[in-house]
Amino acid sequence: MLLAEQALNGLQYGMMLFLMAAGLTLVFGVMGLINLAHGSLYMIGAFACAAVAAATGSFWLGMAASLAAAAAAGAVVEMAVIRRLYARDHLDQVLATFALILFFSEGTRWVFGSFPLYLTLPSALSGAVTLPGGLQYPVFRLVIIAVGAAVALGLWLLITRTRLGIRIRAGEADREMIGALGVDIARLYTIVFALGAALAGLAGALVGSIQSVQVGMGEPVLILAFVVIVIGGIGSVKGALVGALLVGMTDTLGKALLPGLLATVMDPSSANTIGSALASMMIYILMAVILIARPQGLYGARA
Repeated sequence: MLLAEQALNGLQYGMMLFLMAAGLTLVFGVMGLINLAHGSLYMIGAFACAAVAAATGSFWLGMAASLAAAAAAGAVVEMAVIRRLYARDHLDQVLATFALILFFSEGTRWVFGSFPLYLTLPSALSGAVTLPGGLQYPVFRLVIIAVGAAVALGLWLLITRTRLGIRIRAGEADREMIGALGVDIARLYTIVFALGAALAGLAGALVGSIQSVQVGMGEPVLILAFVVIVIGGIGSVKGALVGALLVGMTDTLGKALLPGLLATVMDPSSANTIGSALASMMIYILMAVILIARPQGLYGARA
């Protein structure tokens, strides 16, 4: 029962990371842009959801607001700031997007204050459901898993079955050529950036529903999102999904099982301390092992 519950927790955590990493890998792969402000868009989605849900009493309007606010913020940022960075060095991109983190953090603190906000789930999404085997599991965590799977399917259909997807893949392969063929590169980049921002905002709203919504909540998740896209391969949505599930499972199962395993060979206090430390390191060890075997990531194209 414990193993099944922790496996579901790892799956839910992985799907949340996928929502965050999918937009980041699209931006990184298509635009070649290192966007450190992606975590701020995650935070904007969470705050928009909390604010609108509190004002209207509707959780669903809050979720819609998270998508709209993050996508709008992403489009504005791309047109006002990011568009000037495509031809610049990666160091310039890092510095500019780091400045955006500070701007969004202080702006959010000015608007909402420094105290965390909390979201109340509707009755349909609260409580637990009994799974086969008698396991009681929270409904909303299952919803996060379902949303992540639906977004993965939707992105696959978008990229492989639509005209926009063809342009996204072509822009990743040769942006100069598709520009010469008449595609509006600037508009394509704005759409891709807004789509990535909307996915980040959705992830922020979902996580804010089970934790708290606070300033700076996007930075820790951003680090894990970069780990995910490095493992999966930059520019690969399939790689982002597989990498997110690997990271989610490794982190969750490691924290749940390592202390107990170590307790069989050492005292419980030391086992808990060492096990927790090792569990936190395991995802980075996993990333190192994968990069040694496949420097381009699991599904990344070899340069």
